[in-house]
Formats: sequence, C-alpha cells, structure tokens
Amino acid sequence: MKTKLTKLEKHWILYDIANSAYILLATTIIPVLFNSIASSQNLSDDQYLAYWGYAITAATLIVALLSPILGTISDGKGRKKPLFTIFLTIGVLGTFIQPFIGSWLWFLIVLVITKVGFNGSIVFYDSMLTDITTPERMDDVSSQGYAWGYIGSCIPFIISIGLIMFGPKIGLAMNTIMIIVFAITAVWWGVLSLPLLKNYEQKHYVEAIKNPFTGSFKKLKVTLADIAKHKKIKYFLLSFFFYIDGVYTIISMATAYGASLGLDSNGLILALLVTQIVAFPCAIFFGKIAKKFKTESLLKINIIAYALIACYGVFLEKLYQFWILAVAVGGFQGAIQALSRSYYAKIIPPEKSGEYFGIFDIFGKGASITGTLLVSVITSITGKQNIAIMALVILFILGYIFFSLAAKTSKYE
Repeated sequence: MKTKLTKLEKHWILYDIANSAYILLATTIIPVLFNSIASSQNLSDDQYLAYWGYAITAATLIVALLSPILGTISDGKGRKKPLFTIFLTIGVLGTFIQPFIGSWLWFLIVLVITKVGFNGSIVFYDSMLTDITTPERMDDVSSQGYAWGYIGSCIPFIISIGLIMFGPKIGLAMNTIMIIVFAITAVWWGVLSLPLLKNYEQKHYVEAIKNPFTGSFKKLKVTLADIAKHKKIKYFLLSFFFYIDGVYTIISMATAYGASLGLDSNGLILALLVTQIVAFPCAIFFGKIAKKFKTESLLKINIIAYALIACYGVFLEKLYQFWILAVAVGGFQGAIQALSRSYYAKIIPPEKSGEYFGIFDIFGKGASITGTLLVSVITSITGKQNIAIMALVILFILGYIFFSLAAKTSKYE
C-alpha cells in the first residue's frame, strides 16, 4: 500500500496546521486576555468562568444549527470550496479584530462570531477527507493532520509567547503586543489555507438542488431517517456526542479553569504548549498502529484515558499538577479526534460527506454545549469548579457504552 503522502493530502494536512494556530490562541491567550478585561470591569472569578462557558456554548450552538444545512448544500457540485472560503474568511477577520475590543461583553460577541467561522470551516474541511484520500489511508492521513497541526501551530504560538514575555522589556505596551499576536495568528491561518483553496476539487457530490435552503431541509430529513435505521452510524454518533463533548470541554475550558483556581497565567500557557508537543508524536503513533489494530479498540482506549484525565482534573491545586494534566491530554487528544473523524468517514456515503459531516458536527463540536454549559451552570450554582469537572466523567462513561454498541454492529446494519 502507498505510504507517502500525496500532494493533495499534504495540502489538506496544511490546513490543520493553519487552523490549529487559532485553536491554541483560543485555548490559551484569549481566555487569559478575557480574564484581564473581566477583572478590570469587576467581574468575579466565578462570573468570569461562567460567562466564558456561556460564550463557548453560544458559538457551538449556532454552528450546531447551521452545520447540517450548510453541509447538505455543500454536497452540491462545486459548492464545498466557496462555503469553506466564506467561513474561513469570517474566522480570520474575527481574529484580527479581537484584540481591539475593550468591553468584556463585546469581546465575547466577537469571540462567538470568530468561533462560528472557525467551526464552520472545519465542517467542510473534515468532509473533504473523502475527496482527498482513500478509505484505507484515512486513519493515517487524519492522524497526520492533527499531529502536524499540533506541532506546526507551536511556531506562531512560541513567537507570541516570546512577545508577551519579553515585549514589555523593549518598550512594547501589552495592548500593542496583543494586536501583533492576534495578527500573527490570523496571517498564519489565512496564508497556510491557500494551497488547499487552490488545489482542492470536489470529487464526490450529488446534483445541486434548485432551492438550496428549502431543499436541504427535505434532504436532511431523509438522511436523519436513514441514520436512525443505520445502527452503526446511529450508535457511533450517540457515542461521539458524549465522549467528544467531554474532550472539547476540557480543551476549551482548561486554561480558564486553571486561571479561576489562581494558577500562574504564564505557567498555564507553557503547560498547554507542552500538550501540543506531546500530541504530535502520539497522534502519528496512533495513526500508524491503526493499520495493525482495530480502530474500535484504539478509540475505546482513548475514551477510558480521557475519563481518567477528567477524574485527575478534580484534584488540581498546584501548577505542576496542571502540567501533568497537560502531558496526559497531549497523549490522547489528537488520537481521539483523528480516529473519530476517519472512522466516521469510512462508514458514511462519500457523495454525501458534507451533509453527514454537518450532522457529525452537531454530535461533536456543536454538541459540546452540554459540557461547557454543565461546567458553567454547576460552577454558578455551587461556586465549586471541581464538582463541575467531575461531572464530565459521566460523559465519557456514556460514550464508551454507545461506542461498544457501534463496534459490535456491521457497516450495513
């Protein structure tokens, strides 16, 4: 079997490197910047964490509502690339604008819009997997995407951290540094997207509908009925809903959680840089061994690992404990996302990949409103972040149960 990456596979992977820079910014520097703005406007630590969670929830809810419709429309001939470009542009422009916002409320509004752009582009990007490679290579290519995304995104991030730590010593104001940092990420994201935009061609498609929005609702209704009958896809999506919900909640709220515990901001950011570095070889490793072991078995291992990570997070008090958590997350973060993406791509009709990945996004990034909302509400009611984090363990248990059902079911049942 061919092992070297094709030119198109490399361009597809390059977009993972491009968008991962924003992920790193959004999970490290943006919550710290918001914490600074919130503190200056007299928001308490509990309010800061709760409002942050509500903003993340709003963004994912909007994407969850849009994704299946846009995904269905993108399955029409020649439509996937233009839609991908629109949402990519929204994300890049939103990143440029973010550091100029001084109000905590408007800061969160711009954050929501930017995340909608980012997540929307990912729906179309993920569905491109069926066009750029073969089913036999999907586990490896998907894993390489996440792996190189983790390590590649460290380049603009390290530059940004250097500016934050040493910029004031050469006379740069922190506001100016933040503008430069966000501009670096936006340019990185936009420029590295160009090869995929130039060379991607939609191979699998259905005939375009005359009335895209009304027609897509009808098609979506039929597809949902098909999924309800297709046990393997149905059980996998239910499983994915729960376990990836927990994963994305940990990713999106880790730095905010650490900051709310009073841990050093620079230490938190550097610890999450370690997560990226550890994730690189681990994601590639899981992609390679997927050729020898069943993807189902590897995903089960990853779900169990994340449940244990959530349990450990309950007892965080010191910065070194957060570093241990960061390394553990890095070991499984790329693998669980990459293998989930490729596993799903192999069990769906390739000509309807946009529509199916739109639904995938509802059960994944869109459905992560459950975890962030759970953490925010429990924190608001109890005032104890630790209890909220413990609730995430339930999500991984449910995910494991439903995935076991999917693994036992054949592709055609």
